[in-house]
Amino acid sequence: MIHSMTGYGKSVLQLPNKKISIEVKSLNSKNLDLNTRTPSLYREKELDIRKLIASKLERGKIDFSLYMEITGEETSTQINKTVVKQYIKQLKEVVDGDETELLKMAIRLPDAVTTERDEMDEDEWHLIAAEINTALDKIQQYRLDEGKVLESEFLDRVKNISDLLDEVIAMDPERIEGVRERLNKGVAELKEKVDENRFEQELVFYIEKFDITEEKVRLKNHLDYFIKTINSDDSNGKKLGFISQEMGREINTIGSKSNYAPMQKLVVQMKDELEKIKEQLLNVL
Repeated sequence: MIHSMTGYGKSVLQLPNKKISIEVKSLNSKNLDLNTRTPSLYREKELDIRKLIASKLERGKIDFSLYMEITGEETSTQINKTVVKQYIKQLKEVVDGDETELLKMAIRLPDAVTTERDEMDEDEWHLIAAEINTALDKIQQYRLDEGKVLESEFLDRVKNISDLLDEVIAMDPERIEGVRERLNKGVAELKEKVDENRFEQELVFYIEKFDITEEKVRLKNHLDYFIKTINSDDSNGKKLGFISQEMGREINTIGSKSNYAPMQKLVVQMKDELEKIKEQLLNVL
């Protein structure tokens, strides 16, 4: 079963005095490109978060965000009353103004407000870590659902190529006979007497140059291997990409050897189907 690299997962945890929101987004990428945003309170856990994401999502351009919203009455920011009063006293010596206006000025001065650094609660973090796992489970399910859509499209495209290959196989004897007729006609137009044995040998050699038997067999094997890989337990977009490259080589060789317009039209259609497969493979994990 294949997985898409495109996905989204979100989970929200309500704690007694704060709300934690976790979002994970992913897009396709050749490697793991991970960007994390966490409040300073949980910054010490960032390495653990990155390891967890890497182990679960493996590959892709991933954005992880952990937001914290204080919902309780507690706050780590405190007004330094002694300092503020001293500022107001000094300001009165400078200007005779309304006390409310002096307070507004004093509160903006250095050290008027202090912020105490909160210490992370390990029990609280265990709850958050569990919620991160929930968000990752959601994005994995999203990727799996997207993978099912991709799988359906791949199977359709592979069947189209297989059907076109069957047409190529059915057309091949007619193509070879056409090559033979053209050569015979060319020799006849020379109005020269030729050695029949030598001509037959040359004809066989010439036809062998246009023989596509091996390419047909290999392309069929690649199509079967592609389907087998899709149905395997692991999602391996890189492996599918390598197989599609091999499929492309065989299709190109058939096209270059065919020397037959009706067959070349089929080859163009096969190339079109393969390009659509390659384009979507960029999204496969």
